[in-house]
Amino acid sequence: MEAQPPKPRVGLLALTLELYETLAPQLRTGREKWLRDALLPALEPIADVRFQQAVYRREEIDAAVAELERDGAHALLVVCLTYSPSQLALPALSRTRLPIVVWNTQELYAVDETFDGSKMTANHGVHGTQDLCNVLLRSGVRFEYVTSHLNDADALAGLEDVLVAAAAAGRLRRARLGLLGYPFPGMGDLGLDTTHLAATLGCHWRMLAVEDFNQRAASAGGEEVAHLVAEYRQTYDLAGDLAQEDLEQTARAELALRRMVADHKLDALSYQFLALGEDERTETIPFVGISRLMAEGIGFGGEGDLIGAAGTWLLGRVRGPATFSEIFTIDFAGNALLISHMGECNPAMARTDRKIPLVARPTPIARIRGRQLALAVSLQAGPATLFALTLGPGGRWRLVASRVEVADFGPLPSMAVPHSKVNIFSGDVREWLTAYAKAGGPHHNALCFGDATARLRLVARLLDADFREVSLR
Repeated sequence: MEAQPPKPRVGLLALTLELYETLAPQLRTGREKWLRDALLPALEPIADVRFQQAVYRREEIDAAVAELERDGAHALLVVCLTYSPSQLALPALSRTRLPIVVWNTQELYAVDETFDGSKMTANHGVHGTQDLCNVLLRSGVRFEYVTSHLNDADALAGLEDVLVAAAAAGRLRRARLGLLGYPFPGMGDLGLDTTHLAATLGCHWRMLAVEDFNQRAASAGGEEVAHLVAEYRQTYDLAGDLAQEDLEQTARAELALRRMVADHKLDALSYQFLALGEDERTETIPFVGISRLMAEGIGFGGEGDLIGAAGTWLLGRVRGPATFSEIFTIDFAGNALLISHMGECNPAMARTDRKIPLVARPTPIARIRGRQLALAVSLQAGPATLFALTLGPGGRWRLVASRVEVADFGPLPSMAVPHSKVNIFSGDVREWLTAYAKAGGPHHNALCFGDATARLRLVARLLDADFREVSLR
């Protein structure tokens, strides 16, 4: 299982000036050589960069951006190798749906007594970036801007954050979401106008049929099922009361869900357990299957929550791995929150000192034919970020985030569902919950390890969304 997201796929647009083709014919060749010899190798650890050649005419810039879009770039990195007139690039940058990052950098590190005209000519892209960003701002084109040099101590740290955020925003606009069943009746915070979703975030969504899920589960081959059951037995700590049929039903449900994800090319999905229970052919709820898919980067939201599914997926792209979560209970005595759900949690984030318990829920949550197995995941302790994608006033998207600490807690033998505790960094849990509610935080959220707030703030800017950090510091 893959827990970490792939490197962002970035298209590099390198700009020069046509005048230099006659005044300094070797300048572009020299600047391209520096880009290939120094910049591209430096970027390789943090991004999958696509680059062909430097361009200086409008038609070449248009063609270069279009080619990077066709090549599947998630974001556009613009570098001025020399000064470049902004109006040549503006049309292409105004049209593109790719998030734009302008990197202000150069080969020269110091201006000292050895400085001369040739060095100035080879290192004067900065005012090209200023020209470009001015017209982008005037034209209402969103962009991010980073100034750094390869000799800096943290040369690429800030740029990496921006590229990851830009790629996440870019991929969100192409994300494919699936809804198996229908949203839980009356849950308002996951209410969604799908036309608004497509028009703003750009996400594509499709309805998935419970009948299709059950037909796929029924047709799952014996060899595939046996292989998956053997994997369960080897990987997890199986409860003593689990029968072979319990494991086979769970495997068939996982295989059905996997095939739906693959056939529909889904990035994230949500199912509604009530809808599954309304079909008498349903053997079990795919708790184990969706948990394992989250470990491979698929986003999830419970109860038919497409927004929550997109949010979990987005957090995984920003700083994976990520898991769907929900605040279930307040630990007033410990100044903490218990997060849990019916049976869904990313096993790639489980504590590493023991096997994950695979158990059966004692009480069914829907009318199904078999038992309902779940991975009782308790998360690895350490710093984390709690995050939610939601809608705010006026239908404006909002990203709500908070730095928290996963406690050393669980798994409890009495709990047949995923469960973990998160501590509030500072202040009182009462104040935190008040701040989260006033920020519009929904009851479905997601969690990742580490501090993702800086990257999420960048994503919000690139999406033209609000950002609210819940912090008591």
